[in-house]
Amino acid sequence: MTDQVPVRRVLISVSDKTDLIPFAKYLTGIGATLISTGGTARTLSDAGIPVTPVDAVTDFPEMMDGRVKTLHPKIHGGLLALRDNPEHVAAMRDHDIEPIDLVCVNLYPFEKTIARDDVTDAEAIEQIDIGGPSMVRSAAKNIGAVAVVTDPSQYDRVVMDMKKNDGATSQSLRQSLAAAAFARTAAYDTAIAEWMNNRSNDKFPETLLLRYDRRAELRYGENPHQAGAVYVDPHSKIASIAQATQKHGKALSFCNIYDADGALNLVREIPADESAAVAVIKHANPCGFATAATLEQAFEQAYAGDPLAAFGGIVACNQPVDEATAQHMVEGQKFLEVIIAPSFDQPALDLLRERWKNVRLLETGPIGSAQHEADFKRIVGGLLIHERDELPFDTQQWEHVAGPAPEASVLADMRLAMIAVKHLKSNAVCLVNGSALAGAGAGQMDRLASCRIAIEKAGDRAKNAVVGSDAFFPFRDGPDQLIKAGVRGIVQPGGSKRDDDTIAACNDAGVSLMFTGRRHFRH
Repeated sequence: MTDQVPVRRVLISVSDKTDLIPFAKYLTGIGATLISTGGTARTLSDAGIPVTPVDAVTDFPEMMDGRVKTLHPKIHGGLLALRDNPEHVAAMRDHDIEPIDLVCVNLYPFEKTIARDDVTDAEAIEQIDIGGPSMVRSAAKNIGAVAVVTDPSQYDRVVMDMKKNDGATSQSLRQSLAAAAFARTAAYDTAIAEWMNNRSNDKFPETLLLRYDRRAELRYGENPHQAGAVYVDPHSKIASIAQATQKHGKALSFCNIYDADGALNLVREIPADESAAVAVIKHANPCGFATAATLEQAFEQAYAGDPLAAFGGIVACNQPVDEATAQHMVEGQKFLEVIIAPSFDQPALDLLRERWKNVRLLETGPIGSAQHEADFKRIVGGLLIHERDELPFDTQQWEHVAGPAPEASVLADMRLAMIAVKHLKSNAVCLVNGSALAGAGAGQMDRLASCRIAIEKAGDRAKNAVVGSDAFFPFRDGPDQLIKAGVRGIVQPGGSKRDDDTIAACNDAGVSLMFTGRRHFRH
């Protein structure tokens, strides 16, 4: 088979008719015969483009509401036959099969259909394409002779290649189009399998099929010697960093994206209509987190949590950034890498852009509450999957086990402490004072070290603070350190064999102790 294959016969069957007419006119302009189906044939004919209905080729009518129309030997024989194989050529001659040199097919809009909130099962099933993927796969298999076009974005490239080759397609073009075609059918089948698995409520199907579309290649990965890229879940409806709109600044790095995702997930815990919330993330851990009546107050308190660590940090807000908040952000010697918010008003954008040439400003749209997505962790040779830790914190379900019953303000700070500690790397302990993170110890191999770091970070703010711990205290040494620092309350899951020692320590010191009954490790 030669590198170049003249395009003399084309089959077109598309759901998305974007730019179809110019593409078809080019093909007929070079003398190609067009074969088409149903609505596509009508669209071409209405535009004055000569077209042969597919049933005139197959001598078999479309039937069953279009479910059966191209599944025929005269179509697939024309696509699959090897033109340099004498037996194939003889079979084509004996059965009156003509070769098809180019197939233009985009599939029924299954993904778009299931994205609708009101879609019925019957509607979704009817949008499962059968003939389209079959033609795409047949054409893509016969890469030496057939070009397969699966997206309107490919039209210009195909035309340019054919103009360069006097109406023929090149082997390199067919190779590239075939790879894209198999990727498309794989993604399409994955979407169908995911939808069917979801209908059966199977959280962990026997075969896990994932589809992510590349959004961008990154300058590098976690370190400069590692290549990197960012992919998006095309079906996700939740506000995310992966699909945020960048309003200013240089390109995001791998670590920027990872930390920004952590910051957004933390402020997502606080509904925007409950209170303003701001998180400051550094190296995947919150170094600042606060809630307040206004966003500017929340930012001030969050940044004050650890100004040293906040330098070069990632900031997320659960409410739109206004001019007053932006003014606080740009004051003094602060340096921020990324600021994430549902939106920015124009004066705020102007201030932030003027203050920092390179700060990345990401607009997510309304953040909303978390959705029950699975969480994946890659291991060598495999994949771990589990449900995200998204259950809300209901203080009414907590058990009061020692010290005085916490006042409403103390209980509110305890809730905030548990939200914050859930987003710290375990082993994790944090201190909250006045609706703001005062100190955090994260990622330590023992809980006592986490207590020491959190106390050191909090300094004087440890006095009258409350403590959140992501897991139980195995010994009373940690609580003793915290009590010595002046905390007024501790909230933790409980469940240690030595819980009685911690309870005794809190009772002796008059410190409120609450058990949640739920651990929050984050590895």
